[in-house]
Amino acid sequence: MWFTIWSVLVVGTLVGAFFLGRDLWRKAKALLRQVSEASVVMDRFAQRTDEITAALQASQPSTAPTLFDDPEPLRERVEELREQRAERRALRRTRNQETWVRWRRFNA
Repeated sequence: MWFTIWSVLVVGTLVGAFFLGRDLWRKAKALLRQVSEASVVMDRFAQRTDEITAALQASQPSTAPTLFDDPEPLRERVEELREQRAERRALRRTRNQETWVRWRRFNA
């Protein structure tokens, strides 16, 4: 009698271990597949980041010393920056005025 009980317990344990092992194997394969996919995506992301960083560094204006350079291009650059700043200021002023008009209409 005890032999039958222990045999059933051992066989049941082995069957349960088989199903557990199979489930773990399938999950491990799926995990490795996802890790592989994630590494490909991260590689593309790293390449794209390098491209964008290189493009930004190439588009940055030089910050090298300009002590003995011709001052005329520097003056032109300063004037250009001042014009851009004035345009942004004017745009901001018109947006603010439109907002104030809406507020006055709302409060009236």
